[in-house]
Amino acid sequence: FRCEVDGAPYRHRGSGSGGYCEYVFTEAARLLFGQRPEEVVFKTLRNQDFREVTLEVAGEAVLRFAIANGFRNIQNVVQKMKRAKCPYHFIEIMACPSGCLNGGAQLRADDGDSKALLKRVEEAYNAVKSQPPAASPTVLEVYRDWLDAEDPLSDIGIADRAPLWTAYRALEKATNALNIRW
Repeated sequence: FRCEVDGAPYRHRGSGSGGYCEYVFTEAARLLFGQRPEEVVFKTLRNQDFREVTLEVAGEAVLRFAIANGFRNIQNVVQKMKRAKCPYHFIEIMACPSGCLNGGAQLRADDGDSKALLKRVEEAYNAVKSQPPAASPTVLEVYRDWLDAEDPLSDIGIADRAPLWTAYRALEKATNALNIRW
C-alpha cells in the first residue's frame, strides 16, 4: 500500500499518534448526530498530554472524547474507569509522553534538548499535507477491490465489511494442572 498522494507523503488530521481520536470523533458525529464538524478543537485539561473534545447538540454534550498520553494520564484514566467516573465515550491512549512523535523508537537529541527536538518533529509532522482517510487512494483501493464499493463513507452493509472487521470475546482463565494442589 502507498502512503503518498501525487508523489508526496500525507498524514491524517489529528494527533501525532495517528489521528484516530479525531477521525472516530468526526465519524461518530456524522453517523450518530448528522453533524460534520469543520474543525475539531481539543481542549487541554490537566497537562499538555491530556486533551478532550466534546460535541454539543442543543447545548448538551453528546460525545466526549479524550487523548491521554504518558503513564501518569493512563493511570488516572484507569482509576476513573474502575470507579465508574470516566465520562468519555472514546479515549486514545499512548504510553509515550506527547504520543508517538516522542516514542521510544524515535531518535534522541544529540545535545540532550529533547523538548526542542520534539518541537521540531511536531512542526515537521504538521507541515505534511493532511487528508481524511476516506480520501486516501489506499482506502479507496481497499473499498473498490475488496468490498466492491466506490465510496468508503457509504453505508455498505455490515456483512460487506466483514473482511475488515474482527470481534473480541472474553477468554476464561485456563486452569493449569501444574498449579493444582493435591
